[in-house]
Amino acid sequence: MPGTQFIQVKSPNVIYGSTAIESTYDYTECNVQYENDRITAVPETTTYNIRTQTLIPKLGVMLVGWGGNNGSTLTAAVLANKLGLSWPTKEGTVSANFYGSIIQSSTILLGTDESHKEVFVPLRSMVPFVNPEDIVFDGWDISHLNLREAMRRAQVLDYHLQEQLADEMVKLRPRPSIYDSTFIAANQAERANNIIAGTREQQMDQIRKDIRDFKKKNSLEKVIVLWTANTERFSEVRYGLNDTAENLLSSIKKNESEVSPSTIFAVASILEGCAYINGSPQNTFVPGYRTS
Repeated sequence: MPGTQFIQVKSPNVIYGSTAIESTYDYTECNVQYENDRITAVPETTTYNIRTQTLIPKLGVMLVGWGGNNGSTLTAAVLANKLGLSWPTKEGTVSANFYGSIIQSSTILLGTDESHKEVFVPLRSMVPFVNPEDIVFDGWDISHLNLREAMRRAQVLDYHLQEQLADEMVKLRPRPSIYDSTFIAANQAERANNIIAGTREQQMDQIRKDIRDFKKKNSLEKVIVLWTANTERFSEVRYGLNDTAENLLSSIKKNESEVSPSTIFAVASILEGCAYINGSPQNTFVPGYRTS
């Protein structure tokens, strides 16, 4: 198959500009209506205008729970690929790869060629994506362990891979994080030795400072905050507490106990202009966050 570095779509609905791809997409669904004994199907079309940035930014990712199993393993995996590592296992020598990554290892059916054969192309060739090996990592954790020790505690990676990564991982240490024993499992208390003290507003201000510090020190153009920490219990959602952006910010200022740590991280992220990804099934995105 010819080179697939980047796929272009030849269509009046797609425009390639110097900084973005502009596309128009019509999504059609069927609205079913009941009238006495008659069923009527009414097609309805919604038009979406989609803009995809083509200039790949220097990206930083800050992980909440960086020293946990997920955070330490993700960081180690990207490093192993970046360094081109291989290591022995009982099944033989294994080399680092991005198998399991939807973007890096998946293909997508593009269409059929002149001989009516289906053409599959790498998903990463459809639009410009950040190379994961170029991502700068940082983050927070309630444990002070550096990532070498966190990796060893997690016991996810093969021993020989851990040994090759040790000198790099030991340089990485999480920033203090928010700990609230009423929101997560009691078994986390014994490792909570790296804590941001103060009120919820003071904690949010520190998170915002951390994001700005990380961005400045690494000359980053974009930062994403990703929750990889323990799953929290659900927060109460009630009038006056977190039903609007104004009330949510007021509740943080008043140090309301029902504002969860994950919501504090999410609000801090949005105030700093960062995308926030919730990696746990908890109600971080209370109504007040969604309207902010």
